[in-house]
Amino acid sequence: MLKFKNNYMFIIKYKKVFVAISAILVLFSIASISYFGLNLGIDFKGGSQLEVTYTDVRPEQSVIADAVKSANVGEALIQPIGADGYSIKIKALNEEEHQALKSALVGSTEKSFTSIGPSVGAELARKALFSFIFVSLGIIFFIAFSFRKVSKPVSSWKYGLIAIVSLIHDILIPVGVFAFLSHTMGTEVDTLFVVAILTILGLSVSDTIVVFDRIRENIRGGHYANFSETVGKRLSQVFTRSIATSSTVIIVLLALVFWGPAPTKVFAMMLTAGMFFGTYSSIFLASPLLVMVAGKDK
Repeated sequence: MLKFKNNYMFIIKYKKVFVAISAILVLFSIASISYFGLNLGIDFKGGSQLEVTYTDVRPEQSVIADAVKSANVGEALIQPIGADGYSIKIKALNEEEHQALKSALVGSTEKSFTSIGPSVGAELARKALFSFIFVSLGIIFFIAFSFRKVSKPVSSWKYGLIAIVSLIHDILIPVGVFAFLSHTMGTEVDTLFVVAILTILGLSVSDTIVVFDRIRENIRGGHYANFSETVGKRLSQVFTRSIATSSTVIIVLLALVFWGPAPTKVFAMMLTAGMFFGTYSSIFLASPLLVMVAGKDK
């Protein structure tokens, strides 16, 4: 039996259990995305958004719906903002329709008005997809280059591939949660959503690289006879650091979720989920996968 002080060999011993937990969470997330879908905002599908505030008592949402209907500008998604405002999302409006809608909202003050055409939204969607692809490829090449002198018992490019598997795990789960929120709360995919995804990519891969780097330090000189023990020892060195760092960030993000401005709440929720599952994957997914791959390569 492998023994050493403050060991974390239980992570390696039960590696299949932790990998299975991740697989189940990813499957649930895929099911959530498939069933609920993602509610695209005007940033991607085009449309207009009008934000208004009321200096006196804010009318009931049904009153706003009637006002929008009277303006004859089509169906709208109406959401409260803060204590005195509403956000009205609707099809792309021309200036005449915009003014008609403003006039219908008696007693309101326009806070902002945004209108995006469908072609612009499609271009944003393409750029978001390309950003994800390029970031993923960049991570694989960077890790493969950094670990080029560590080819045994796991090839350097496989470190990068496992990091991408972990990143997909870290992204799919928050997106699955977002799909559920999109269905229950009417939240929409906007540019902040894309920023959250790219931020999760950066935070997650940083934690994974720290763990991998510890492993690299120990096997660079060829000391990899018992790779499982090596990984377990390295995890014992980074476990506390990773949990403490992530917990600090999550506390700040939760403060934004509960007390931050309305437009950033979903952004903060996405980052919180990404930070939590990113920490989980770097310790309980990426490292066990390394051991499993090393076993198959022998």
